[in-house]
Amino acid sequence: MTGPVPGTPSLLRAINDRAALRALLERGSLTRPELGALTGLSKPTASQLLSRLQEAGLVVLDGIREGLPGRTAEVYRINPAAAYVGALDVTPDRIEARVADITGTVVGSYTLPTPRRPGGELVDRLGAALAGANPPDKLRRVVIGVQAAIDPATGRLGYAAAKDVPGWQIDDLVPTLSAGLGVAVDVENNVNLVALAEQAHGAARGHPDFVLLWADEGIGSAIVLGGRMHRGATGGAGEVGYMPTPGAPTAREAGRYANHGYQALTGGPAVLRLLRSYGVHGTDFRQAIAKAVRVAEGSGQKADDAKAGLRDIAARLAVGLAAVTSVIDPGLIVLTGGVVLSGGETLRELVEHELHALTIPRPVVRLSHVEGNPVLAGALDLALDTVRDEVFSSTVPS
Repeated sequence: MTGPVPGTPSLLRAINDRAALRALLERGSLTRPELGALTGLSKPTASQLLSRLQEAGLVVLDGIREGLPGRTAEVYRINPAAAYVGALDVTPDRIEARVADITGTVVGSYTLPTPRRPGGELVDRLGAALAGANPPDKLRRVVIGVQAAIDPATGRLGYAAAKDVPGWQIDDLVPTLSAGLGVAVDVENNVNLVALAEQAHGAARGHPDFVLLWADEGIGSAIVLGGRMHRGATGGAGEVGYMPTPGAPTAREAGRYANHGYQALTGGPAVLRLLRSYGVHGTDFRQAIAKAVRVAEGSGQKADDAKAGLRDIAARLAVGLAAVTSVIDPGLIVLTGGVVLSGGETLRELVEHELHALTIPRPVVRLSHVEGNPVLAGALDLALDTVRDEVFSSTVPS
């Protein structure tokens, strides 16, 4: 027998250790009595546990708390240096890096601009971005968000043309990157990472079944069922940008990875052209959408045209969401990305109205609540969840 069996002291200690570490992670610094009360442990057991966690380097003393006259209590907290993780958001224009300690506190960030036709090896570029974030110690895991998806059957990156992800067409991509960077690596679709962040911190918190739509330059989505990300047989669940949609060219006419399907009607460039046809102009689609919302608040012909343009955008978005709703029947749809966030609550209401006119189910439609870069937020969450499980399970030798 190589490990503990149910009911053994070793297993019970491991369970207590994990409970204590989770309490410290969620509540912050705690005294021994507070930790005992939260975990239901006796004073002697709590003392032994804290000593064990200190020896393992997972808990450190955080000062003394004054209580009743003549009484003080030592305060303990998670040791931030117990492990560090990294996150990378890779786009054609830049690689954005972020490093956090095991508590989730961000300790470093860096943005590495990349040319459209980058030179050098992919591993070197990724390593340079991580090094720029100046991690205090060796990283335990790195999660990389990309505008594509790993096919679990082949280990290769799919759902993107080679020109859009130069250097990524590598056999056994994850093992190759892990070996090259010298750290365990996960590669995840960027929109899936946004959904993880939304599930943990944003509009989807507490919702086990939801769909996230990312409407920006391109279109993508993520599907969460039963609280778990649904990736599909080839890793492409949620790749709705290429979904055949009435009024748009298909892959047969345009080519497999050309501009066709849902994103040909609702991606940023298409939205910009659409608003121009209604007399609303901007230097890019975000500016044009925001301007349409402002103009629509007024009166007169220009306001009427802006309102019509926004309704047209909402109707196009709703057609694709109706197809997804008919198959998935989610309780919630979260909208994010430059197209919808630029339109704010005005566009959200229009999309919900148009969607409910097309479907029998009427899912709630919400805007994203996650601030900053949601891809990096989701990547850090995924890296931290994995590393905490590993570290918090290693306190008691088997």
